[in-house]
Amino acid sequence: MIRAVAVLSLVILLVLVLYVPSAHPPERFVSQLRAEHEAAIAYWGLDPALRILDRAVRMQDAAAGVTPIPNARDAPVSRGVNAAVSHEMASVNKRLFGSAYFRSVDALLLLASYRLSGVQEWLPWLLGFTFATLVDGALSRILKSREFLQHDPEMFALYACLGIVVLCATIIGFVVPITLHPLMLPCSPLVISVLVARALAHFHHRG
Repeated sequence: MIRAVAVLSLVILLVLVLYVPSAHPPERFVSQLRAEHEAAIAYWGLDPALRILDRAVRMQDAAAGVTPIPNARDAPVSRGVNAAVSHEMASVNKRLFGSAYFRSVDALLLLASYRLSGVQEWLPWLLGFTFATLVDGALSRILKSREFLQHDPEMFALYACLGIVVLCATIIGFVVPITLHPLMLPCSPLVISVLVARALAHFHHRG
């Protein structure tokens, strides 16, 4: 069951992530980033908001080096060939590297990087909560084994599947150009932490 949910969620995630850039121009993602940056300034203040933006730009630059998105500087050189071939290569390069879809993907990655950077701003609080929930789940698991209580594999599968669905939904939410308030960014990691802890509590304890 867990494997089926994971495969289905990943397929839906891939389809939606590939579809979103085709449905929105790059300007839509940039304007959304500007709006969320203004919200971050109002919530965090200027210096933390600029730190979030700087971190996002660096993350996007790093991602650009490992993603297969074409870049104009990688275009093949057309010098040294006859005029007809050179003209055709220039036309192909212009269509490929000036594609609105690839520019939308690039802008999408920048928006996702900005939102992920916003989550990192919450990291000190998120780590404390995640550690506490995981310890609670581990202790519940051990106590059940000491009290000879039966672990519930159905509940383990339920919480594990919910965690996978929430994780995939979070990734989709990071690339969709809808407004996310800074207070919404830590909600998903908090929910995933609780689900993982509950799954751990129902996992069979050996020993």
